Formats: sequence, structure tokens, C-alpha cells
Amino acid sequence: MRLGFFPSFLIQKIKKPTIWLHAVSVGEIISANSLLDNIRAKYPQHQLIISTITATGNEVARQIAGDKDLVIYLPYDLSFIVNRVIKRFSPLLFIILETEIWPNLINVLANRKIPLLIVNGRISQSSFKKYQRVKFLLSPLLQKVSSYCMQTKEDVQRIISLGAPDEKVKVSGNMKFDLQVSVSRYKKSDLGLKEQDILFIAASTHPGEEEIILEVYKGIDARKLRLLIAPRHIERAGEIGRLIQREKLTSQRFSNLNKTPQSATSNPQPVLLLDSVGELKSLLSIADIVFVGGSLIKKGGHNVLEPAFFGKPILFGRYMFNFKEIASLFLQGEGAMSVNDPDELKKAICDLLDDNKKRNELGRRAKQILEQNRGATQRNMEVIERFM
Repeated sequence: MRLGFFPSFLIQKIKKPTIWLHAVSVGEIISANSLLDNIRAKYPQHQLIISTITATGNEVARQIAGDKDLVIYLPYDLSFIVNRVIKRFSPLLFIILETEIWPNLINVLANRKIPLLIVNGRISQSSFKKYQRVKFLLSPLLQKVSSYCMQTKEDVQRIISLGAPDEKVKVSGNMKFDLQVSVSRYKKSDLGLKEQDILFIAASTHPGEEEIILEVYKGIDARKLRLLIAPRHIERAGEIGRLIQREKLTSQRFSNLNKTPQSATSNPQPVLLLDSVGELKSLLSIADIVFVGGSLIKKGGHNVLEPAFFGKPILFGRYMFNFKEIASLFLQGEGAMSVNDPDELKKAICDLLDDNKKRNELGRRAKQILEQNRGATQRNMEVIERFM
């Protein structure tokens, strides 16, 4: 597909008029979910083309695609390939999520007078430094983009300094805050827990973090706290199970809960281990404390918005550079707590464990921050409507 050749069955699915939305990978596709819903509702007679670069992004796009949507890979940015593909699909509007600069694509769209929108745009500090070196090449391209909907004022300043016309640029916010989470309904009893048990979920953990989590957990009164580890990659469940065993603890796999029910009298109670895809969101809804992984080690952290959606008290480590702006927002609004090391993590858990009021207040503020920052999708739709 990236060479611009498509199977005949896919070509036959094309029903004009079309709107093309491009997102490079999984995170961008997920953030676009609410926008895609809005476009389908507003323009039911149009067909959506959704393109990605990565295989995992393509897979997620297929999961959220509508019946009429066409999911493809973005063709290589070579003028003869791009020109052929754009001519075949003839989109009325082309939308790029975040900020990807494809010179030949931008030129072809401009030559064919097809509006190009940058939506949910952002430019990280590292990308900005790289772009500055080739500003003389970028500036003419950025002039050809029809409109920029950027996440923050800082993103606005950066794109304008690189050559985007300031009258085409606005702050519309981050669509990730507009998430809607539908979940299966779990009760604590489904996990073999009592209602008064405090459930601590270590979410999206990576190698090197589970050891820290387990060591901290062993230093806390296990009669008060129950631990559930949800690794970022569930295929690591066996590895983590062996780690739990080495720590002289027992584990209970989520997939085996109904087959091997926990004993209410076993002491200490087993560590729960998530080994099933798609269950974490539902489990977050019954958590009492949530730690967001990838942040005690140099992975860059993960998204705090799902636990915030459920109004849960959130903890994360010092390495949140992949979600720097969102993490800063939650820390400034006192809707999350940052911990630098295992000792600080243990102290934060113990403080929350013993103070129900503090847990509720931290979760309330997290939910409030999420709600205050919603609305980017609707603001982006207003721009899209102008060009339709």
C-alpha cells in the first residue's frame, strides 16, 4: 500500500466524497476517536479514509473504524506515488493529527487545492530544535497548510516561529482530554476482594518497575492493601509471575480468577496479575489508588487520563517526559502525586491508605482537571466545518 498500489476489493470500497484523516501511530489514533465520531455524525454521506504509518496504529484504526471507513497505510512521500494516490481518492479535506511534515504530500494537496488541516498539533522541544535547523526548507511548506489547531500556546509560538502564518494558527487544546471510556462492570468481589479492601493498581508497568512495586508492597501492611499489577505488555505475565514467586509472594492471574478462587483466609493475599487484553480500563474503575507505570524508569510514562476519568488518586514517577505537559498540568492542579524513588512511593501509598478523605480529594481534583480541559474536539470540528 505504501507504494500506492491497492487491492481491487479495497478500491471498490471507495465511495466519494471522501475525507482523509492521517495519524502516525496508536496514540494519535486513540486521541482521534472522538473526532472521527463527530465527523461521521456531521457528514454521514462522506467516506472516511484513515491512514497510519505503524502496523499497531493500523490495527487500532481498524478496531475503531466505522462500517464505511477505509483504513490504509500512508503512501511513501514520493511525488509520483503521492500524486497518483491523491488523484485516486480525491479527498475534499485532508487532516493530519499532531504535526507531521510530508513535503510532497503538502505540495500535491496545495497544487490540487485540497485543504490541509493540522489538528491536535504539537511540537516537542526536541523536534523544535531539529526543525529550526531546516527552517529555510520548512517555512515555504508551512505556508501551504490551510489551518493549524495546536494543543498549547507554546505549540502555537513554535509553529509560527518556523514559518506558519500566524492568522492560520490557533490554540484548540488536546483531544486526548475528550476521551470516553466504556467499561465492563466489575465489583471488587469479582476479584476475590472485600469491599473495604484498598485496591492498588500498578498500571502499564515495565521491566525494572515490578521489582520496585513488589518491594514497596512487601513493606506495607498487606492486610490493608491489595496489589494488582497490569504490565504494559501482557505477554510478560509469566515473567512477572516468576518474579512474584522469587519475592516469596503468591500470584493470582486475572484469567484464572473463576477457575481458582482465592482463599479469604490466605495470608498474605496473592498479588493479582492482569494477563488479559482490554480489561485494564474496567479494573481502573474499581481501583482505590493508581500508579501509572513507565515513569519509575526512563520509559517516559503513560497516559494519566483514564484513571482521571474515573476520579482516582494518581501516582507516577519522575520520568514522565512523553506526557510532560499533561503531567505538569495534573501536578500544578494537585490532581496527581509525583514520586522520585521507592521510599517516596511507599510514603505516598501509606498516606493515601490511611486517609480516605485525601484519596477522595486527590481523585476529585484529577477528574476536575480532565473536565476543565475537554472541548478540543468540538473546537477542531468548527474549523473543519469552515473548510467543508
